[in-house]
Amino acid sequence: MRELYKKKIIKMLKHADYEPVKVGQLAKALGVETGDYEEFKRAFDELHHAGHVILGDGSVVGLPGLSGKITGTFRANPRGFGFVVPLAPAAHVDLFIPPGETMEAMTGDVVEAKVVEKKPGREGQIRYSGRVIEILQRGKNRFVGTLTIKPEGWVVVPDGSGSMAPITVDDVTAKNARDKDKVVVEILTYPTERYLARGVIIEVLGKSGRYETEINSIIHQFQLPGEFNDSCIYQAHKAATEFAPDDFEAVRDRDDITGKTIVTIDPPDAKDFDDAISLEKDAQGNWLLGVHIADVTHFVPPGTALDKEAKERGNSIYLPGRVIPMLPEMLSNGVCSLQPDQPRFVKSAYITYDDQGQILSRRYRNSVMRSTQRLTYQQVDRFLKGHTKDIKPEVAPLLRDMDTLARIIEKRRDKAGMLHLDLPEIDIILDESGRVADAQPSDASYPHTIIEMFMVEANEAVAVILDRLNVPFIRRIHPEPDTLTMQNLSELVRALGLSLPRLPDRKALQNLLQSVKGQSSSLAINLVVLRSLEKAQYSPLSIGHYALASSLYCHFTSPIRRYADLLVHRALDCYLRGTLESADEGWVPDNQELADTGRHITFTEERADDAENELKTVLILQMLVDKVGEELDCVVTGLTNFGIFVKSRKLGIEGLVQLTDLGPDQWQYHPKQGCVVGRHSNRIVSLGQPMKVRIVSVNVSARQLNVTPVVPVLGETEVGKRAKPPKHGRVAHQPRRKQRGQKRGKRRR
Repeated sequence: MRELYKKKIIKMLKHADYEPVKVGQLAKALGVETGDYEEFKRAFDELHHAGHVILGDGSVVGLPGLSGKITGTFRANPRGFGFVVPLAPAAHVDLFIPPGETMEAMTGDVVEAKVVEKKPGREGQIRYSGRVIEILQRGKNRFVGTLTIKPEGWVVVPDGSGSMAPITVDDVTAKNARDKDKVVVEILTYPTERYLARGVIIEVLGKSGRYETEINSIIHQFQLPGEFNDSCIYQAHKAATEFAPDDFEAVRDRDDITGKTIVTIDPPDAKDFDDAISLEKDAQGNWLLGVHIADVTHFVPPGTALDKEAKERGNSIYLPGRVIPMLPEMLSNGVCSLQPDQPRFVKSAYITYDDQGQILSRRYRNSVMRSTQRLTYQQVDRFLKGHTKDIKPEVAPLLRDMDTLARIIEKRRDKAGMLHLDLPEIDIILDESGRVADAQPSDASYPHTIIEMFMVEANEAVAVILDRLNVPFIRRIHPEPDTLTMQNLSELVRALGLSLPRLPDRKALQNLLQSVKGQSSSLAINLVVLRSLEKAQYSPLSIGHYALASSLYCHFTSPIRRYADLLVHRALDCYLRGTLESADEGWVPDNQELADTGRHITFTEERADDAENELKTVLILQMLVDKVGEELDCVVTGLTNFGIFVKSRKLGIEGLVQLTDLGPDQWQYHPKQGCVVGRHSNRIVSLGQPMKVRIVSVNVSARQLNVTPVVPVLGETEVGKRAKPPKHGRVAHQPRRKQRGQKRGKRRR
């Protein structure tokens, strides 16, 4: 908990709106309970002793100013300047490096920089600038990009939105590379003030724009795992071939539930079925929900080659058209997967409910089951709407009961404060040649919520028993947002004409999200709320899950594709077998090992999400290359001082509208009010405003889509109404703020 408090303290002090307060007031602002204050104070004292925080006049808490030399990670900008993000906590998130002072550092390099200037910035914030004096460590030496012939010779234009100048290459014939091929290039000499970087092509991935080429490009760019090694394949094959569910010794400690009606519900293209549902009434007429999860612990013992590989991978990666599994497919799609009519080992969580969805009891078992039917979300949705074709007779009443109980549970959890963010996923539709034919919002029918409710209940049930047993285990935590961020959210939302208290709680956020449901502003408001929340992560710390309104939570329901769930299964297995006290039989990591693992698998989860989003962006942009001049139905989702970002409702991709394209005016950006305003026309463009745009240009390598409004900006917003247009450079009703020297910091279930 101490490390968490340190992170919270630093984040609060870096916030743009932080005004120095005393230690006790800081604890209150961070929501520290009386019983936890001593631990908070220890965390603060350690930061103070290390020089990461200071006590100023009046014993108020602040961060030390930048001075002398700092070490940090360089982030380049296409316009020639960059920023150094300090590795150690500092008073300001980054040090501005002007053009000509970067020493040709590249994004990701670790550099030493000298602070040379300090001057007031906007709204009283202090801005520091400096120069790079040494590159300590290069961030990477291999890049993926497109080979292109220029008048001066062959160059590779690196992929990605980060700034990276072309890399010159020699002897492209050595790898039989051709113009417009996607290649992997290794740096031989880094760029200087006069010369571009020089490299050598080490692999040709294929012709740029082809599906297989782009998949392999993303795999290299994000350093995603490749094939399993021979040891893992041998272990998986041995585990699969030796699986004997009919052997008495193998099943004698398991409940036989093969006679129950149990179903799996998954996407149409899924093969790794790791969760199944049973539901019945007990003798007292109460609901008895059974959530049955593939028992991967039976096949992957701790410390083995396969376990180490699964831990390194962290999770399966789902890319459009391809899965990179955490476990070999003979396990993930084979004996671990809960295939219909096949005996499978599972861990079962049983939860008993009354008619109001209140939990009466929980119990846990090792079981052997047999799935009655494999269903898709779309099948179940059609059935619940009256189309009974293809549903087995014994399954039909189960599905109706599942729908009933899920709605009862959802109502209970909503009352407790669970947040529902409406942020549609996008499905990529590929043609037979592997090119993107179209994209559309994913299916979001109610059966998805049915399964979500049951999985959340099971995850919570397992966290409850492990916490009660005082067993160290990996939790899924979602910290509560800080007060300054919530105040800024409130100010922004109210400026858009919507209602939100100055310091909103979960109930207020629920009301806000409900108020925009079905409106054109819904996407933008949901995104604003998401950006105001912390990111969920894996950790042994017991701080609960804010968005789920759950005090105890973990991931239990997907051990085929998430290593966190596999660790939770092992802890639960020790309990079920009565081996918690036996170091030989009951393997349970300690808190430090769990903390290290939690950081790693949080990283691999984020890497998987980033890779999936990047590939979707690339594939959609490639489709749009041939659609320049066509129109997109969009909504404003982001604002900057150089343009506005709009997101396509159908494709989910974001495009940039330059401020000059909004119309002949002097456009001013007001971040606190969520709008840009024409100084002369008083026209306003706000977050959430619908906008039809025309595609102007597409740059696939740079991940850029440039668009322009189809019709002139009229200044109307469907979010809310403003009393007056801005005056004298600031939005009406925006209070003038005190001058201060603090600067801005930065921001799944």
